[in-house]
Parts: sequence; structure tokens; C-alpha cells
Amino acid sequence: MLVVGIAGGTGAGKSTVVRKVMERLPKEKVAVIPQDNYYVDNSHLSEEARKALNFDHPSSIEFPLLVEHVKNLKEGRPAHLPIYSYFTCKRAEETIEILPEKVVIVEGILILTNPPLRDLMDIKVFVDADADDRLLRCIQRDILERGRSIRDVLERYEQTVKPMHNQFIEPSKRYADLIVPQGGNNLVAIKVLADLISSKCD
Repeated sequence: MLVVGIAGGTGAGKSTVVRKVMERLPKEKVAVIPQDNYYVDNSHLSEEARKALNFDHPSSIEFPLLVEHVKNLKEGRPAHLPIYSYFTCKRAEETIEILPEKVVIVEGILILTNPPLRDLMDIKVFVDADADDRLLRCIQRDILERGRSIRDVLERYEQTVKPMHNQFIEPSKRYADLIVPQGGNNLVAIKVLADLISSKCD
């Protein structure tokens, strides 16, 4: 099994890179584990407290569970991913079963900040993008997919997204084996990554 980690800042284009890489690989050979599924359950908090949550700090992720699930897959056992809702900041009772495949892609902003998780990765990728581009994508995504206002998005960006990016995410770039500038628009880098994955899992 080949474990590929794809990291990068919020709005850098990680999901687009993952989608375009998967388009070049046999679907039945690839499983994807999004870091976002592993946000800590916050059902015990008040609605006001949930609105103030910092989703860009490593402590917001249940990394031990994510590491356990990647280990299970590497050992040939299925993993049952939690389901997290940005609207409620809670986990659902249901889970998603992921079966061991030849390639497992772990995707998320903070995945290269966690040493035990990094140690399980065979290829580490950092998707890079200018801060202005990331902010524009954040605004579009958070309004359409997460029901936030422009004011909420900008306040969150200034208070948590930008400082957490500078403190945790940008420094994790040094662990990457491959850096993909321009996110999902960099078709050359995406082809190189897909070809690399294909060559190692044939």
C-alpha cells in the first residue's frame, strides 16, 4: 500500500489536486481520507462557543484516531471514518467504511504537522497558493458550502486562518517531497504526481 499525504493552506486547492490525480488513476485502487472528518466532536459546547472554534489549530483534529485508521488500512483492515458537520460542529452517529486499497490519499491542511501521521506517509505533497487566491476560495467555499457571511469569513480569516497558517501550515511545507504551486491549475505537477503514484503501485 502507498500512503500519499496532500497538505496545504485553506483554499490552496488540495481537493482539486486530489480529484485531478484520482482522475488519472484506477478508481478501484484509491481510497481518500479527508482530515476534515476527524475534527473533534464539539456537541458539548454551546452554539456561541462553536462559532468561535479554531478549525486551523492542530488540537482541533483527533490525530490519534486518524493515525489508527491509516495503520489499520496499512495492515489490511478497514477503517470507519467519522462524519463531521461544519454546520453543527458535531459528529454523526454513522461512519464511512473505507477498505484497504493500493493507494490511500490523506488530505488536509494540518496533516504534515503531525509526526506520527507523517511517518506513515510514503509521499508527502504540499499544495501551494498565494494568500489572495486562498482567501478568495475561502470566501466562495464558506458562503456556498458552510452558510457563513462574508463578514464571518473575513473575521475568521484574520483571527484564526491567517495566523494558524503562518504558525503551523506554512512551516510544514519543509516536510514535503513535492510542492505543487498554483493548486489545481498546475496540470504538469498533477501529472507528475499521478505518474509517480502509478509507478509505485503497479
